Amino acid sequence: MANLNGKVAVVTGGSSGIGLAMAKRFVEEGAYVFIVGRRQDALDSAVKQIGKNVKGVRADVSNLDDLDRLYKEVASTKGKLDVVVANAGIVEIKPTPAVTPEHFDKTFNTNARGVWFTVQKALPVLNDGSSVILVGSGVWLKGYPGYGTYAATKAALRSYVRTWTAELKDRKIRANLISPGVIETPIIDGQFATKEEANGAREWFKSIIPIGRLGRPEEIASAALFLASEESSYVLGNDLVVDGGATAV
Repeated sequence: MANLNGKVAVVTGGSSGIGLAMAKRFVEEGAYVFIVGRRQDALDSAVKQIGKNVKGVRADVSNLDDLDRLYKEVASTKGKLDVVVANAGIVEIKPTPAVTPEHFDKTFNTNARGVWFTVQKALPVLNDGSSVILVGSGVWLKGYPGYGTYAATKAALRSYVRTWTAELKDRKIRANLISPGVIETPIIDGQFATKEEANGAREWFKSIIPIGRLGRPEEIASAALFLASEESSYVLGNDLVVDGGATAV
């Protein structure tokens, strides 16, 4: 199938993990994809893995000048845009007493502010009838210790898609959120001091997930494909939870 044949997409945080899986799937389905990331070496590797119909753009979504440059690149290269996936995000485990202003600002600048302006600055380039997809987290639906700031940024995204569904209806732009559960990506290891701690967390997560395993990036990519394509033409303002049932019970 070619559900995105001829479409142009931007995927932030597209050089690894969930974002890379989305970019790969979009290209397989006929799209041209701009992947966005902060590290040039990771972008180069991702572009090589995808192999065709892809361009890496080094940018930090918390930097508005970088976002302006990104969309100038999209406009000059392709002249249009059909799908925006705001996937870039960071997570640092901090219980409330340990949260510093620096941690708070860093988390919100990327996960909430960065997402807002990733979409706002795309609007002049987006075609009518386009799809906006935000990548949240099932964490915002629960009260996991240590994830307070991260969860709050993801809760903000749920509000964003409601607002944009109302504001962008005349342009028939569909805004939706995906809330993944625990997905097997390098971001898990980055949250813990040692590999042993990370693996212990994996086992605990498995114990609370009804399906009994962590998710795969490709499973989130399948959900993103649905929201990016005409298969979801009547889906607006939703939160699509893809978490193995973890927040359902």
